[in-house]
Amino acid sequence: MTEHSHHLGAEPSAPSTSRPAGVQSTAHAAPEQQQRANRGAFSGRSAFIFAAIGSAVGLGNTWRFPYTAYENGGGAFMIPYLIALLTAGIPLLFVDYAIGHRWRSSAPLAWRRMNRKAEAIGWWQVMICIVIAAYYAAILAWSAWYFIFSFNKAWGEDPAAFFGTFTASVPAETTGIGFDFVPKILIAMVIVWVATIAVLALGVQGGIARSSTIFIPLLIAMFLVLVLRAVTLPNAAMGLDALFTPDWSALTNGSVWIAAYGQIFYSLSVAFGIMLTYSSYLKKKTDLTGSGLVVAFSNSGFELLAGIGVFAALGFMAASTGQQVSDVAADGIGLAFIAFPTIINQAPLGALIGALFFGSLLLAGFTSLISILEVIIAAVQDKLGLGRVAGTLAVGIPMAALSTLGFSTTTGLNLLDVSDKFVNSFGIVVAALVGTLILAYVVRAIPALRDHLNMYGSFKVGDFWYVMVSVIAPAILAVTLVLDAKEIVNNGYGGMPDWFVNTFGWGMAAVLVAFSIVMSAVPWPQKSNAGKLDSDGDPIAESIVRGKPLEVPTPETQFPQELRADDDPARAGLFSRLFTKGDTR
Repeated sequence: MTEHSHHLGAEPSAPSTSRPAGVQSTAHAAPEQQQRANRGAFSGRSAFIFAAIGSAVGLGNTWRFPYTAYENGGGAFMIPYLIALLTAGIPLLFVDYAIGHRWRSSAPLAWRRMNRKAEAIGWWQVMICIVIAAYYAAILAWSAWYFIFSFNKAWGEDPAAFFGTFTASVPAETTGIGFDFVPKILIAMVIVWVATIAVLALGVQGGIARSSTIFIPLLIAMFLVLVLRAVTLPNAAMGLDALFTPDWSALTNGSVWIAAYGQIFYSLSVAFGIMLTYSSYLKKKTDLTGSGLVVAFSNSGFELLAGIGVFAALGFMAASTGQQVSDVAADGIGLAFIAFPTIINQAPLGALIGALFFGSLLLAGFTSLISILEVIIAAVQDKLGLGRVAGTLAVGIPMAALSTLGFSTTTGLNLLDVSDKFVNSFGIVVAALVGTLILAYVVRAIPALRDHLNMYGSFKVGDFWYVMVSVIAPAILAVTLVLDAKEIVNNGYGGMPDWFVNTFGWGMAAVLVAFSIVMSAVPWPQKSNAGKLDSDGDPIAESIVRGKPLEVPTPETQFPQELRADDDPARAGLFSRLFTKGDTR
């Protein structure tokens, strides 16, 4: 590895901002005197791609995208969707990859190593994942039971009534806090948590990567069979016409564009620590941008496939019941646990459709839950210096307890509903907005992240990427936030009591921010991974120097982590130079 004895353009305080007080800097201590962080790693790029696709392809692809497209212009929705993918989804995905890969650590430590003042963003992402993981396990438990129910159509002739009985949910308007457990859901959630903890305890390659390389091909195969069966149902074309017939007037509606960007943000797993964490396990010579394009387009391809399968089935259902597609179309829980059981009741080979559909939900949700929980485990490992098994148990057992106590009860469905809405709209969106603004205008890290991506990236990023990350993505996130907040303030949410929404909605969102700030102020102990070498035994990259690009690689440079700040303003990029014009520092 090339050794540098200088800090090109570094501010005097730069070396010390990346480590906690009392912890030796990896940039100055002799490597043989330091421990390396035993975090695990992916064996190669393909293992990472399978794991990243497993994270991105989740419940939202199956039960959110089809209805979102249908409600927002049908075939015309593909235009804002593709634009959103190219101008926000992929650019923010590259940001996550660059931060995680350059600083080789969990979300809090990676943000800290980039700039000490940014650590709270990483903890914010961890807190978001705690909430999502807690309720995600409940949906997997429902999916597991419905997979079993599909073989004998146990929901009977009225799937809506059966779902209410199955969850034993109290009415939204009278909901509160209760611990009346629903035995079936409790048992299934315990099994889900045991399986998830077991996979994660096996490590990055042995658990995450190996399970993904098995489950993702299986998921794709199952879903292809499901789609083929759906499109051959009588009157399937009726549903496909409803989905793909373009309403060009929708393109002049701002809410349609907001919906497209929202779908991309949620489905790609960007901006809440997952892709950042996964990229930290990659080898240093990985093509980050090429991998990102594979993951992004695979995710979108699965969404399109889901749209075809779901609306083909809804076309059959509408014709069978003498209704229009608009009368039976639904999303989320209504689509999965009410509409699809109705379809299964009426369709030839209905049990096969049910097994494939709920089996796909289970696999997609399971790989996503693994990725969400990994964000938390990686942060705890880094903070406390724990090994893999100890870190997994330290996170998994309390999370399982929190999850089952909150979401296997008669009030669990309402708590899930409000938690999901607020952690997405006022957790992920706000964290992504604040994070991009800090990156672009406070830390001004985009030039350095660009150079890191470009060293081995097959797709080069430049000023266009800078503008997308710094201007377009924050603007869309801000508009989305304002519109969602205005709607809930004016109309409440889901017919639930104000105190319930204020406590578990607004209150939960505020607590996430407060905890992230508190955690960023807690000193990193000496045994943490903050002062250790990376898993390969190499020094960690230095902190960002505001607005500075990285030096040009030489023939001796092996890894982008070796590159330090460069004083050449011509290489900072046009957009970056607008901020440094007249700056004589």
